[in-house]
Amino acid sequence: MASAAAIHHKAAELGKLAVEMTTAAGSGHPSSALSLAHIATHLMYQQMRWDPADPWHPTADRLVLSEGHAIPIIYAAYADLGGAIGKTKAAAQTLTVAELNELRARDSMLDGHPNPAEGFPFFDAATGSLGMGLSVAAGLALAARFDKSDRRIYCVVGDGESREGQIWEAADFIVDHKLTSICAIFNANGEGQADIVSEQQAPQRLVEKLTAFGWNVVDIDGHDPDAIAKAFDGFPAEDRPLAIVARTLKGWGAEPLRGGNWHGKPAPKDKLEETFASLDQSVAAFPEEKLTRPKSPEAPTTPDRSDPCSVEWPAFADAMAAAGLGDSLEKGKLATRRAYGAALKAAGELLPQVVVLDGDVSNSTFANMFAKAHPERFFECKIAEQNMISAAAGMARAGFIPFASSFAKFLSRGCDQIELANISRANLKLCGSHAGISLAADGPSQMGLTDVAFFASYATVRADDRESPLCWFFHPADAVAAYHLTRQMCLLNGMCYMRTHRPDVPLLYAPDTTFEPGGFHVLNSGDNLAIVASGYMVHPAKQAVAELGKQQIRATLIDAYTLPIDGERLAEALTRAGGRALVVEDNYGGGVGSVVAEIAARHGGIRVETLRCQRIPKSTRSADEILDYCGVGVNNIADQALALIKRPG
Repeated sequence: MASAAAIHHKAAELGKLAVEMTTAAGSGHPSSALSLAHIATHLMYQQMRWDPADPWHPTADRLVLSEGHAIPIIYAAYADLGGAIGKTKAAAQTLTVAELNELRARDSMLDGHPNPAEGFPFFDAATGSLGMGLSVAAGLALAARFDKSDRRIYCVVGDGESREGQIWEAADFIVDHKLTSICAIFNANGEGQADIVSEQQAPQRLVEKLTAFGWNVVDIDGHDPDAIAKAFDGFPAEDRPLAIVARTLKGWGAEPLRGGNWHGKPAPKDKLEETFASLDQSVAAFPEEKLTRPKSPEAPTTPDRSDPCSVEWPAFADAMAAAGLGDSLEKGKLATRRAYGAALKAAGELLPQVVVLDGDVSNSTFANMFAKAHPERFFECKIAEQNMISAAAGMARAGFIPFASSFAKFLSRGCDQIELANISRANLKLCGSHAGISLAADGPSQMGLTDVAFFASYATVRADDRESPLCWFFHPADAVAAYHLTRQMCLLNGMCYMRTHRPDVPLLYAPDTTFEPGGFHVLNSGDNLAIVASGYMVHPAKQAVAELGKQQIRATLIDAYTLPIDGERLAEALTRAGGRALVVEDNYGGGVGSVVAEIAARHGGIRVETLRCQRIPKSTRSADEILDYCGVGVNNIADQALALIKRPG
């Protein structure tokens, strides 16, 4: 292990680089970076087992910088070590110290916060929206354990961000699952953005909290190299994860950045010389020694992952029967949430990298079908959806295909976590059950009503240079569609969201019907207007089409089961249906109706109206009652269709 003097001098050297690059950028957080100077030096030069030339290697130790704004100190160390950068291993190049001054530039791979998708593969997840990193670390640790890898996961957490509830969701989860390969380092510099941190985040209080949560806790001076090294003695232990509460100074060693509030403020150019001199003075008492990094141990073999496109899935009826749903099939009615569970079970038998996480509702989402068949790959997250989503993103980064399931309403707690997973380009699959208003009796606190608009927004953005969107949105209308679309989620590389429903519904499709990303199905053809629906609403829309037929109104019925949708094909179908379209939804606005209206506006000559929830729902005794109450029942659809046909223009 290196001497304390060598660590001190390297910390000062890296600190200068952190200050200089943020000054060149005109923005950044040099004072936060300086508070981590010694910890980052010890981790990256001494503690972590990794190869700077191959940061992609799946068995290397990992660092999650939850305190994402402190990233300049990591960039500094990485460049000093000659770390590889690039969006792919084939396009890798070595980061040089000179390139640090391109921090935050448009064409630089060095974003202002961790952003691995832009070409900095040392990290596994985008961070910066605070409180998520420890959950990502948990996902990485779960993946390592499943792969029988001894990789260690380090996570740096700010004291201010430890106010976030997700930190403690993760702390619970890590102890629950005995993830002893995790070391959480709390950077207790005592200063937030606007003021000092609360006493509730003071070092001693953090020690008490973490101890109460069941962690092995060490309280140290975060600028004492010997204390830092000693804190890792015995890590990892067999019984508990390690938490290090490191008391640090914001702006360590740089007196010009110590007076007043320097959070997020770079040093002015005319203060650089004074700042560098101060850093030199802070280590002048120690003999100057070079820091040498020990040789990385030879990495073990990379774990194998099956190709999702190479496996043959069982037929729909066989998969349902294998999940114990044969009787339901014979009756011709089956909820999409049940078919999703059966599809998960089948996926688990075909693809060993499929894992499932759930938030204490697996007997409602029917993820419990997977849990019973593959208990070693099912992870109960309890009532902590934010941690579940970020942990799943960590597992995705490690090469797994994670499905995270909960009620659609409860997943809305994790919108920020979903956003960060998307920035990371995580291959994450989400399922929101009990979506829309059709669950009726439970009332509005259990109903997902904004999820369509949220995920539809991601469907408008392309993922890098690929044709696929940032997130595929799937909304199956029956069990056949739910089964085949779950299979599509396994095949697609990138985020997917499926919306499932509580009620049993009749089967609409033949078992071997094809469902493709971007597609739709025409269930009935007519030339007076088109009714466009998806999910549960296809069923009342179908009844409305039958009612209209009694009045000699010929309506086309379109099942828009995916977003984004093939706009050219859809516009052609709407034109053939008379150039009028009524979109019906069991959610609030901004969903499929908005998408169809945009397509119609681009194409021209098509009139679109949307019928969606007209009021806040409440409890009712049946799905039909709640549809009528919210103005989207069968009669509402038929009446609105008639009005649209009669409307001039």
